[in-house]
Amino acid sequence: MEPTQTPETQNPDAQPVKARLRKVALVALPLVVLGGLGLWLSGRGKVSTEDAQVDGPMVSIAARIQGTVQTLKVKDNELVQPGQTLVTLDDQDVRAALDKAKAELAEAEARTTASGADTRAAHEAFESARQAEVAVAEANVAARTAARAKARADFERMKPLAERHEISALSFDAYRTAADVAEQELVAARKRLEASRQDVRIRQSGSEGAQARETATAATIAKARAGVRMLELQLGYCTVNAPSAGLVTRRTVEPGQIIQPGQTLLMLVPQKDLWVTANFKETQLKDVRPGQDAEVHVDMNGARIHGKVDSLSASTGAKLSLFPPENAAGNYVKVVQRIPVKILLDAKEAEAAGLRPGLSVTATIHTH
Repeated sequence: MEPTQTPETQNPDAQPVKARLRKVALVALPLVVLGGLGLWLSGRGKVSTEDAQVDGPMVSIAARIQGTVQTLKVKDNELVQPGQTLVTLDDQDVRAALDKAKAELAEAEARTTASGADTRAAHEAFESARQAEVAVAEANVAARTAARAKARADFERMKPLAERHEISALSFDAYRTAADVAEQELVAARKRLEASRQDVRIRQSGSEGAQARETATAATIAKARAGVRMLELQLGYCTVNAPSAGLVTRRTVEPGQIIQPGQTLLMLVPQKDLWVTANFKETQLKDVRPGQDAEVHVDMNGARIHGKVDSLSASTGAKLSLFPPENAAGNYVKVVQRIPVKILLDAKEAEAAGLRPGLSVTATIHTH
């Protein structure tokens, strides 16, 4: 009877191959275990996300007045400095309006000078009438009152004498006439006093009117000065300067174009004060705190930049979107949300890396 042949006996080379595979497995298994352990240990105390990008203060440059673009001083992607002129508008209309406003201001100031002189004259006339004419009229009334009293007293003393015929009728008539004349003179003096007082009231009213006109003229001057100041500001607005340093982009105007107030002329992208907005899953943020160290890997050039966690957003990204999700439907499916985390970058490293807002990065936070 022949012995049974196995695959090993049929193929003598199979046994060495299996032995080699077992040896490889025995060597590779510990390496795999050690590698997995190393990856696990290296991942402890870190959270990472590729859903991150560079952010920065994008400055929209707009005109504050309507006008026609006269010159465009910059080109796309040009680096500008603070205060550098970007766009100039045609200022001929504004200058003409400013010259007119200045002429109106000068005219108003001249009217104020004349009005001041009229006010002083009216006030002096009022004071003169009040202090001189009325005083003289009052003194005249007092004198006529005393004269009438004397004339009446003389007439009353002469009346008994005339009745006894101790004085002539002609003399008595003279006393009677003197009393009547004194009475009439007193009445006339009183009328002159009332007329003087009326004149004082008229002159006082004229003084007050002149003062009111002077006040109105002063208000006109203030209005004219405000108009001049407004046009001077508009003349300054005809020159649009850079508020900060940055690169010019999205230039949307050309010379000769008519623009409106608030219309965006170009965008200015600063190259400093940049940060990273990293959208971490909510399950990754258990141990994330402001002030923790972070590292950013830039996809564009492979640069690695150090930074620190500044803050966590007050809401999820989905909640701040234009159309927030509505979870009241019956077919609700729970989705892991992402929360934006702001990471401040090392200024020197960020500048050396040539970062631009919108670049994709990988952000890693060291939580321990």
